[in-house]
Amino acid sequence: MNKIKIICDSLSDIPKELIDKYDIEVVPLTVILDDKEYKDGVDISNDEFYKILREQNAYPKTSQVTYPQFKEVFEKYVNEGRQILYIAGSSVATGTYQSAVLAKNDIDGEIYTYDSQTFSYVIGILVVKAAELAQQGKDIDEILDEIKALREKTYVLFSVDTLEYLQKGGRISSTKAAIGSILNIKPILDIKNGLVSPVCQVRGKKHVISKMIELIKENCGTDLTNQVICIGYSDDFKEKDKLTEAVKEEFNPKEILYFQVGTCVGSHAGPGSTVIICLKNK
Repeated sequence: MNKIKIICDSLSDIPKELIDKYDIEVVPLTVILDDKEYKDGVDISNDEFYKILREQNAYPKTSQVTYPQFKEVFEKYVNEGRQILYIAGSSVATGTYQSAVLAKNDIDGEIYTYDSQTFSYVIGILVVKAAELAQQGKDIDEILDEIKALREKTYVLFSVDTLEYLQKGGRISSTKAAIGSILNIKPILDIKNGLVSPVCQVRGKKHVISKMIELIKENCGTDLTNQVICIGYSDDFKEKDKLTEAVKEEFNPKEILYFQVGTCVGSHAGPGSTVIICLKNK
C-alpha cells in the first residue's frame, strides 16, 4: 500500500482502467437532470446521460462535492495512517475545492490540496502522473513540483456542437448563443485562469478538426512523435474517429489515449463535444 493516497473529483474524466490501475479515489460531483440527482460516474453512465440529452432536449445542472463527502473520504485514509494529495477541478468554476479545504482544516492529518485550475482529463493527466510518482515512492513535495510543471506544459483544445449548454450554464450570453446557432458557428475553446476561454470559431463542423490541428502546430510544434496525445469525446464517435485519423496523419504520436467526457463536464459542453490534449514542445 502506498503511503500517499491520490484523490481527485469526477471533473477529471479519468478512464476506469486507470482509476483501477493506480488505485485513485474519485469523489463524485452531482448532476441534476429533470429534478433527479445522480452521482457523476456512479448513478448514471455517460452513454445514458448523453442519450437523455439527445432525446429529451434536457439541460442538466451540476452541484459541487460537499464538505461531508470530503470529510468522510479524508478521514478514511488519515485513519489508515496515510498522507493525502487531493487534486481538484478548477476552483474558479466550482465550490468543490473550497469544500475540500474546509474538510481538510477540520481533520488532524497530512492532507494536501492542489487546485489544477482546469477541467476534464487535463486534471486526469495530473492525477495519473501523481499516482505514478506515489507508486515510485516520491514524496509530496516531489509530486507537487512535477505536476505543477506538467500543468504548465499541457495544452488543451475543445469544441462543442451547440452553444446552448454553455449558454444555459451561464458561460456565454443568450445573444451569442442565438447568433452562433443561426450562423452555424462552432467555437474552439481552451481553459485560461480556470475558466472556459474562446480561442476562435469556424463555420460548420467540418472545419473544426483542421483548425484544431493548425492551433496545435502553432502552440506545441510539429514533432509530437514522442508524445501520448489524448482525445476526448462525448457521444460523437464519428468525430472521434476523424480526429484520430487527423492526429495520426499529422503527428504520428507514440500513443493515443481516449477518454469520454463525463456527465459534469458534459452538462456544460453538451453532446457532440470533442477534446484534444497534448504537451507544448515549443
